[in-house]
Amino acid sequence: MRGKLITLTSILVAFILGGGAMYYFVESNQEGNSKVSTTATYTTGVIKCSNDITIDETGISTAVGEIYDATVTIQNYNSGKLISSGSGFIYKKDDKYGYVMTNHHVVDGADKVIITLSNDDQVEGEVTGSDEYLDLAVVKIDQDHVKQVATIGTSENVSLGDTIFTVGSPVGYEYRGTVTRGTLSGKNRMVEVSIASTNDFVMRVLQIDAAINPGNSGGPLVNINGEVIGINSLKLVEDEIEGMGFAIPIEYAMEYVDELEQGKEIERPFIGISMLNATDAYRLYQNGIMLDDSVESGVVIISVSKDSGAEKAGLKKGDVILAVNGSSVSNAAYLKYELYQYHVGDTIEITYMRNNKTKTAKVTLTKIEEVEE
Repeated sequence: MRGKLITLTSILVAFILGGGAMYYFVESNQEGNSKVSTTATYTTGVIKCSNDITIDETGISTAVGEIYDATVTIQNYNSGKLISSGSGFIYKKDDKYGYVMTNHHVVDGADKVIITLSNDDQVEGEVTGSDEYLDLAVVKIDQDHVKQVATIGTSENVSLGDTIFTVGSPVGYEYRGTVTRGTLSGKNRMVEVSIASTNDFVMRVLQIDAAINPGNSGGPLVNINGEVIGINSLKLVEDEIEGMGFAIPIEYAMEYVDELEQGKEIERPFIGISMLNATDAYRLYQNGIMLDDSVESGVVIISVSKDSGAEKAGLKKGDVILAVNGSSVSNAAYLKYELYQYHVGDTIEITYMRNNKTKTAKVTLTKIEEVEE
């Protein structure tokens, strides 16, 4: 009996001592963690920590500081009336001017453009160049008003799921300087958009879930290093869809910025045809063309311009264009997109169908004369 009592007492003491040791270990661990400072390095969306501890993402606010004073609100006036407003960012400064990048549709039709800076100073800007296909424009202001110049990054190094944010003026002037945060939801999305001078056109864009609204157009899309990786341009607006915004990749915009700064017209290549989509059976019939039932997509040639690259390559009415340099084209919007990746004077290979047989032709691109239709 006494032996059993001693055994039970020993077990109880061991339990108490073990529990106390565990409590001390947990408390010490918690106290130690509370004293450890978080050290993180932010590189293209990847967070690397020197300690396995909870991450404090104050680095996002630091990144906002890298772009905030470079972001502006743009108001479009015509005949003294405010027509629309949007956003933009200062991407360059020289000894005379600061240069603001924005969307074409933000400044389209303006006879006066007012730029509001982050400190609420207002200055009149001058549109130096604008292009509706790119949906890009450049506005210059006096360099004395420039507080900060944005750092230009690249969308190539950003991965799906990386944190991004935007700065702009959603809805209008009253909400200028709004920051919204989200993730990169998709890359290389092909989105069809309507352009005033032509039918639908295709743009290759970045998809994001950060909230953007009318007024955000033209503002910067930024990575967590504070570098601009895109220009907010489009929002998919349908009642049943939320959280889908789009931005033009910054490297695509920078290819044309010199011409826009200098007020030069962006030359578009022309193959010399008028065309219809292969799915537009009624209009094809009106033009005397009936396709085989096996043709479900592509672009049908309605006429060929004299002395054009298409005529010299032997293309004819009724031919169905299927691809440009191996990239398939399902309709006229995609054909224009593929063509506009090249320059006047380039030679491309057109894959087409004639009499149910697939053929190829080499076409030299010339300067666009007027929109094909």
